[in-house]
Amino acid sequence: MRALVKAEAAPGLELIDVPEPETGPGEVKIRVLRAGLCGTDLHIWQWDDWAASMLKPPLTIGHEFYGEIVEIGLGVAQGEGRDELRVGMHVSVEGHVVCGRCRNCRAGRRHMCIRTNSIGVNRDGAFADYVVVPASNVWVQPDAIDPELGAIFDPLGNAFHTAQQVPMLGEDVLITGAGPIGCMAAAIAQHAGARNVVVTDVSEYRLGLARTAGATVAVNVAERSVSDVQKELGMREGFDVAMEMSGVPSAMSDILNNCTHGAHIALLGLPKDPYPIDWGKVITHMFTIKGVYGRDMFDTWYHMTFCMESSATFREAIRGVITHRFAAEDWEEAFKAAASGTCGKVVMDWEN
Repeated sequence: MRALVKAEAAPGLELIDVPEPETGPGEVKIRVLRAGLCGTDLHIWQWDDWAASMLKPPLTIGHEFYGEIVEIGLGVAQGEGRDELRVGMHVSVEGHVVCGRCRNCRAGRRHMCIRTNSIGVNRDGAFADYVVVPASNVWVQPDAIDPELGAIFDPLGNAFHTAQQVPMLGEDVLITGAGPIGCMAAAIAQHAGARNVVVTDVSEYRLGLARTAGATVAVNVAERSVSDVQKELGMREGFDVAMEMSGVPSAMSDILNNCTHGAHIALLGLPKDPYPIDWGKVITHMFTIKGVYGRDMFDTWYHMTFCMESSATFREAIRGVITHRFAAEDWEEAFKAAASGTCGKVVMDWEN
């Protein structure tokens, strides 16, 4: 089968023929139909220090995908029940494989597993014709979710998990960072009934995506301040909620300087380096700050699916974040588009 492989500890990838994976006990084999590109894949392609510390080549990469179950291993519940798997089902997959034994796993907090392995990073991934994953990681998709939407449930889950940390109904929401996940968060905030949704960035291209996704105002902070936007919107005291999606230190400063007392702040963006925070302001303004990683397994997945099923408008807002589509053979162009910054979500077609 075809597979996009990190063949050696060096920059680059190779699309090569490899043996089709075998399905073990408790696993399912999935024929990949669509796959999304994310920052993790770019790090692996470029082979930076993070990638070198995480991967052991050779390895098939890729973790955002949608496909069809073609084989079910021993010990996996099968049948006609709602929660049982069958050959032919269309599915997305949670990319974090947990140990099931640590305190958090045993307490039902699987997203906080201390021994998490990642598909496409620590084990062979989904940039291939077929991938084998634990049956417990499979999420069956309803008919309302088509292949390209199903392929981006992993990053959409990041946005949903972040949004789950903060109350948004009738609130003024600030989102710093208009990358794909920030734009998805804008669509979620709008869908959840926020009063104003303000998204900041310095890329006009991505700010345009944020407007399409549902931002009330998309602000180029190189040209206008967040405080000026507050005045334009008639806000009296500051934002009630903030979601930091960029990892940029100045974005955190904008949040702390523009939120009202008692605001809820959720942090998803990973910074490249440590940076200082005005903890005096955090304390005196009584901010609640929550770090967020991955998805809440599987509560986040239910919220994503229910919102997608219930609203065509929301589905199309999320689809609008997908800007580039490539055949699997054109993977180099796909990676260049994703690295350019003038894109939203990039999806590769493995079906043909």
